[in-house]
Amino acid sequence: MLSLFKTNGLVAWTARDIRLREMMIAYFAAEVTDFLKATNPAWTVERVEAPVLVPRELISDAYGPEDVFLQQRLTPHDVELVLRPETTPATYAYMRHLLASHPPARPPFCVWQAGKSFRREQDQPTKHMRLKEFWQMEFQCAFTADTANDYHAASLEPVRRMIAAMTRLPTRIVPSDRLPAYSQVTMDVEVDNGDKWMEIASISRRTDFPQTITLPTKGGAARELDVLVLEIAIGLDRCVYSWNAADGMS
Repeated sequence: MLSLFKTNGLVAWTARDIRLREMMIAYFAAEVTDFLKATNPAWTVERVEAPVLVPRELISDAYGPEDVFLQQRLTPHDVELVLRPETTPATYAYMRHLLASHPPARPPFCVWQAGKSFRREQDQPTKHMRLKEFWQMEFQCAFTADTANDYHAASLEPVRRMIAAMTRLPTRIVPSDRLPAYSQVTMDVEVDNGDKWMEIASISRRTDFPQTITLPTKGGAARELDVLVLEIAIGLDRCVYSWNAADGMS
């Protein structure tokens, strides 16, 4: 990781860093798939890649002009676009596409992305890893409200273990110190990088995917069920930074 510009919060990644990130993406995808299927073999997992420019209307109102990078509108007819502050809105759009397909996708299914997101972070020392351009990996796991499985609780320890394996540093699970507006409950995975406990991942029960699915019953009558979402969000830049910290290279 190199700071080549005088602008705070923008870093360049070396070939070694990129190899580490790609290894982590493959490992995390395999681990999440394995533990989801261990809880319920019916899970399907699919990767998608969406544009980093998305319509402003898809972005949560929690992100104000001071938080995001907006594209200038050159004509009144231009769609207001924003560099995405998170991958979730585009993943949700793809999940709605799956549910509206013929035949529709049936939960439980997981859609994930790994890519860049952008936020107007306050200037801070690089050691805090509050980057304006950063890599996220987010799994949005959809299931129906009638499930007997507590997927949130079941995911905590597997996520902690896989973060520990990829950072080689002490890890812990703690309640989030800032419950997002979209979340019913959020737990964080933190890593002790020798300087501080740094948040690396978060696991949330999201409440902002108001979709339903109609399923037949054994008697033939249809029933409508809410679709719920478990989110596993991982800061890939922070994972690479932590790996390098373990090597004494950060």
